Amino acid sequence: MCATPVSLPPASSSSDPALPGERCAPPVVRWRGNEAYQASFDAMREFTAQRDAQTPDEIWLVEHPPVFTLGQAGKPEHLLIADSGIPLVQIDRGGQITYHGPGQVVAYLLLDLRRRKLMVRELVTLIEQAVIETLAAYNLASERKAGAPGIYVPEGASGSSAAHVGAKVAALGLKISHGCSYHGVSLNVSMDLSPFLAINPCGYAGLETVDMATLGVQASWHDVAATLAARLEANLAAHGDSTLAATLSVAEAAASDPSAEAAEKETAASAAASGQPHQPQAGVAPAA
Repeated sequence: MCATPVSLPPASSSSDPALPGERCAPPVVRWRGNEAYQASFDAMREFTAQRDAQTPDEIWLVEHPPVFTLGQAGKPEHLLIADSGIPLVQIDRGGQITYHGPGQVVAYLLLDLRRRKLMVRELVTLIEQAVIETLAAYNLASERKAGAPGIYVPEGASGSSAAHVGAKVAALGLKISHGCSYHGVSLNVSMDLSPFLAINPCGYAGLETVDMATLGVQASWHDVAATLAARLEANLAAHGDSTLAATLSVAEAAASDPSAEAAEKETAASAAASGQPHQPQAGVAPAA
């Protein structure tokens, strides 16, 4: 099985915040290495609380020592073994309980969603697609599931994956505060998977959790992290390009036909009246 990802174009390193009407700058990618979960959690919240409209977005790549994390509305009973010796941290993302540990790539996305004109559901889809593309780079098929954020081994998977259909290989959960996101996604590369047996992963009793090694791929943490970061950057850029194109299309239509601008305003007013959110709202997005 291929353990080296396909070639990817180098990501831009620019970190200048976008001006109104311009394409958003790519996020700054920070390699934080092995870091205690509480330190990352505190740093994410501090970064988000202190950022302003000019603060560049960032993606943090981290590997944590063993820890269970329980979401804001998580149920403690999903921790099946209370004396496992692994600490439990209550946090403010959505979702239930999950495990982080050595051999797992964690990518935290600290993004200004309003500046990127990115809704929470779009962000979840973008993250999931980046994980699917990362696994595909190592010749692993995977899929998302409606209503259960995360990435799973699909029906019809071949090779070592065939014995693990339906198993989960990546989990995600987000927090949105003042239109900005933090927390993110974890992708299992080569782990001791036994701690997952001490929990109902993401609240699902009996859900199998696997890593890339179990599925037949031997790859380094650093290589997988770099591939995932590149796919996240590429998908954010693609969203920005499509948003910018749509904005320019509306502007061009308005310039050539003044009635088009009035129609656009009427559509926006109708959406507001129907209760559709105009901007990302503070809160949590589910994890699984």
